[in-house]
Amino acid sequence: MLVHGWITYVGTVLIPARAFWDLDLYRWWMWQGLHQGVWPVLDGDWVYPAGAVVPMALPALVDAVGTRPYALAWSAMVALLNAVAVLVLLRRAGAGATGVRGVVEAPRHDPAVGAWWWLGFVLLLGPVAVGRLDAVVAPVVVVALTVALRHPAVASALLTAGAWVKVAPGALLLALVLVVRRPWRDLVLPAAAVCVVVVGAVAAGGGLGHLTSFLTEQGDRGLQLESVAATPWLVAGITSPDVRVVLNDAITTWEIAGPGTAGVAAALGLVLPVALALVTGLLAWVRLRAGDALDTAGFLARGALLLAVVLILANKVGSPQFVGWLAGPVVVGLARPGLAGLRSWRVPAVLVLVVAGLTQVVFPVAYDAITLQQAGPTLVLALRNVLLVVLAVVVARDLVRTGRADRSRAPGLSAAAA
Repeated sequence: MLVHGWITYVGTVLIPARAFWDLDLYRWWMWQGLHQGVWPVLDGDWVYPAGAVVPMALPALVDAVGTRPYALAWSAMVALLNAVAVLVLLRRAGAGATGVRGVVEAPRHDPAVGAWWWLGFVLLLGPVAVGRLDAVVAPVVVVALTVALRHPAVASALLTAGAWVKVAPGALLLALVLVVRRPWRDLVLPAAAVCVVVVGAVAAGGGLGHLTSFLTEQGDRGLQLESVAATPWLVAGITSPDVRVVLNDAITTWEIAGPGTAGVAAALGLVLPVALALVTGLLAWVRLRAGDALDTAGFLARGALLLAVVLILANKVGSPQFVGWLAGPVVVGLARPGLAGLRSWRVPAVLVLVVAGLTQVVFPVAYDAITLQQAGPTLVLALRNVLLVVLAVVVARDLVRTGRADRSRAPGLSAAAA
């Protein structure tokens, strides 16, 4: 509570306009819906999936008029969701797996390690760990990955619901599908059921024509300043007048403009799905290589983390809250490290904490200086982006090593299972 209380104080008292600006936008949308009957998605195109209305509307039931009351209600909601996720983590992370393929040994870990790491992560990431829509999705991912090995259908439903709030959680299903015994029953049907509910609700409200608008609303945006792909231009802009930081007035986002940036921004629209496909191929190869000896706990958490990192690396949007996508897989990986043990998570866990801390320096601390292309703060952002690339390499390496180790253990495990 102290961590969430501090961030709430920063976002509602110390620097509300800088830290919690997005929350006032959420409040405005909900005020329009509650007081004027004009709702996102139902009455027009929107940048978010339809399910995002739900978490935005809940604090508005407390107060949709005042900026601070809405922000306080939002912060309380996020703290409650995180507390529920930690409770599930502590109670369920030690359970074995019955809905997955392969052999799972008795757990040898302390789930509290993941919970304490998460608190440190939230503190280091700062206001964006609470005051953005992604803060609602993070605990959903933690719960989904925690219960995935015993209840894959529940995990599928949760990740799909999370995807209807912020798209990223849906990509984690690519890792889960490789370990479940009955993908159709345990993954496809629950996900489809959630989609039917969401589509039905939007259709009933008359917004079916706007249901997929979130896929195209930001299609014309350029290369966002914080994106990993913008790093070469970001550094070059310190000394080169040909590279500028410009404000996209339509969506109030700072972008990098220079020779080739428009082409890179356009190409990333294709690169992102290709990158996800390549990661899925790597996961499938590791899964096949390990066979029945697959360490499902380690594989699922590492696979989810690699997918989350790639979603950031191959994205032309680089908003600081995206770093929150990394939390769930690491939390569950530390709470249930698998056969490789807790030590195998040390490097990625530390890397993600460093990335979180640097991200808070970038936003909200030094963001204005970065938009002015000042050298010191700009290099901090560049370092953060380099470490994201390093993280991807480390996690991919660990996945491959895990697959090899699982295969080498296969005879003994098979005999024990028999």
